[in-house]
Amino acid sequence: MDFHIEIDEQTIRKEREKARQLRKQGWWKNKIAKGLCHYCGKTVLPKELTLDHVVPVARGGRSTKGNCVPACKDCNNQKKNLLPIEWDEYLQRLGKQ
Repeated sequence: MDFHIEIDEQTIRKEREKARQLRKQGWWKNKIAKGLCHYCGKTVLPKELTLDHVVPVARGGRSTKGNCVPACKDCNNQKKNLLPIEWDEYLQRLGKQ
């Protein structure tokens, strides 16, 4: 099953700018205060958490509170542009280690 959607560069730039604005809000500061990765559950310093789009911008996701979660750098680097259904396989492997 191919879930690939073409998103133009202007839309990607716009959504990345929205994400930068979200990171400045109290909402985001509260989200990262616990230092907890949304995906693996690992505790890291809040400043080491990245903002990850559950549905990646490059795949049609938007920079909204409902689509943005704190992720450790390892998870964010592994996830890249995977959709939740594609990413689930990796998360299941994490749980079995």
